[in-house]
Amino acid sequence: MITIQDYSTKLKTKGFTLLEVMIAVFVLALGLLGLASLQMISLKNNHSAQYRTSATIIAYDIIDRMRLNRTADYSTALTDEPSTISGSTLNGADLIAWKTALEELPEGKGSVTVSGDIVTVVVQWDDSRGSGGSDNQSFTVSSER
Repeated sequence: MITIQDYSTKLKTKGFTLLEVMIAVFVLALGLLGLASLQMISLKNNHSAQYRTSATIIAYDIIDRMRLNRTADYSTALTDEPSTISGSTLNGADLIAWKTALEELPEGKGSVTVSGDIVTVVVQWDDSRGSGGSDNQSFTVSSER
């Protein structure tokens, strides 16, 4: 036989189970939101690292080309467009290929400065997607010819 006390205990436990389920769903939703946030940050940082890697490869590419053709002048400014460089010589063709490779980076620009045997290569690009704002990044490498 069910007494009044047993009946009131059953009603209290039914409500308590519902509350436990609601809290569990809330904690699960919070965890999933955190996971989604981590995924977004990871993608953003991965994209930024990809641009930095490309800039490094592009900078070392022109240095390698200069080592193969030591007598030619490879000096170029950040603002020089590939169409303004003469491609009739080997160094001109190298610079056109290099400037074209720079266009793979968002707003990619590059300069080569030669001072004696020291070569300084600067590669710049817009990393606003990786940094969350308008942030220009730069990679500079100096080497001997």
